Amino acid sequence: MLPVSKNDRLVVDIIDLTHEGRGVAKVDGYPIFIENALPGEQVKIHVMKVGKKFAFAKVLEILTESESRVALEDETLIRTGIAPLQHMSYEAQLDFKQKQVENVMRKVAKMPEIEVLPTMGMEDPTHYRNKAQIPVRKIEGELETGFYRRNSHDLVPIESFYIQDEVIDKAVIAVRDVLRQFNIKPYNEEENTGLIRHIIVRHGHYTGELMVVLVTRVGKIFQGDKVVAEIVKALPNVTSIIQNINGDQTNVILGEWTRTLYGKDVIVDELLGKRYEISAKSFFQVNTKQAEVLYQVAIDFADLQATDTVIDAYCGTGTIGLTIADKVEHVYGMEIVPEAIKDAKRNQEINDVENVTFQVGAAEYVLPEWQEKGIEADVIIVDPPRKGLKESFIETSAAMQPEKIVYVSCNPSTFARDVKIYAGLGYQLDKVQPVDMFPQTPHVEVVGLLTKMN
Repeated sequence: MLPVSKNDRLVVDIIDLTHEGRGVAKVDGYPIFIENALPGEQVKIHVMKVGKKFAFAKVLEILTESESRVALEDETLIRTGIAPLQHMSYEAQLDFKQKQVENVMRKVAKMPEIEVLPTMGMEDPTHYRNKAQIPVRKIEGELETGFYRRNSHDLVPIESFYIQDEVIDKAVIAVRDVLRQFNIKPYNEEENTGLIRHIIVRHGHYTGELMVVLVTRVGKIFQGDKVVAEIVKALPNVTSIIQNINGDQTNVILGEWTRTLYGKDVIVDELLGKRYEISAKSFFQVNTKQAEVLYQVAIDFADLQATDTVIDAYCGTGTIGLTIADKVEHVYGMEIVPEAIKDAKRNQEINDVENVTFQVGAAEYVLPEWQEKGIEADVIIVDPPRKGLKESFIETSAAMQPEKIVYVSCNPSTFARDVKIYAGLGYQLDKVQPVDMFPQTPHVEVVGLLTKMN
């Protein structure tokens, strides 16, 4: 029999944090996970959900406060998962993320001896996101914008997102008000009816250029020209208004078809001195300032020489490869998404870079091709998705015998798994640097330097 039941009200001590930042309490050894709770606190809780191995609860009252606790900006931002660590001081957040990486290095990589450097944070860990994807739904008869309650599709109306650029927050409200003015029907997910599904806003951190994307279920927007004119009137700094059509009953936000309703079909922004065109569908790091920090760490770890040939695996839209191009002999970049390589080649033109070769294809297949062609790399930079590297890629990249492999990761667990495999193939892990790309959330990026053992 379980020691707690649903709707129990208990007083518990918080002893730890999960990797998602929830407080952990135990009753007779049985874990309870609690949002908005910090180690060292005693809290009164309401048990919401009970499972065989653990339960979830919410805080009713904080009886003893942690020294790391700060005032909540908005409890909604915890309930939706937008800013689940906002109750924790930023210094404590950075320490939490360092410990997360240390934990996987010990448990997954089996490398407890590796020093994990202190997490590199932001001077201002708020209002950093340069892109927002905001769902639109009807609530109490009115078109609303906000975000889904965690693990649901129940929209919670929100106007200030705390972690988004304030220009974006204001733009979303302005567009919402125009849509209300013209009585535009919000999307009904269950019935697949209505028109407006999402409002996407992108803002150039350095250039100030602003893009608004209206994601619609069908192509026709009633009084569309007037809607666009009113958005331009409400947002004089808007440089691009795009319509994207997604008629599928799906959780995928963007559909295949896009058209420009006003201005340009792209905005331009900068990253470490290079300029990039960003379309409605382009991938671009959402935290410009910290992306520069992350890439600079990777560049410093690589210790690039003018004679180096570098392979930029999982190159995306080419940001890392183009950033380092003027420091090396040649860069070869690969990426499985054709649109990303198209963007990379366009960005190459914009920045007048000649010594970069981009190719479409899966890294684990392209790398052996290049090896067969006699391409040799002094440095390989990898920046894979959350699932990490395929073992076949790890084996091929190690067989190329580069002096250094710089691993940029958005998932410390798969990073730890992969560096353990590299260790068995003759590459030692020298440095591990966490970088906080997403303050107020539990996510942390990691840069690792692997060097060839002699």
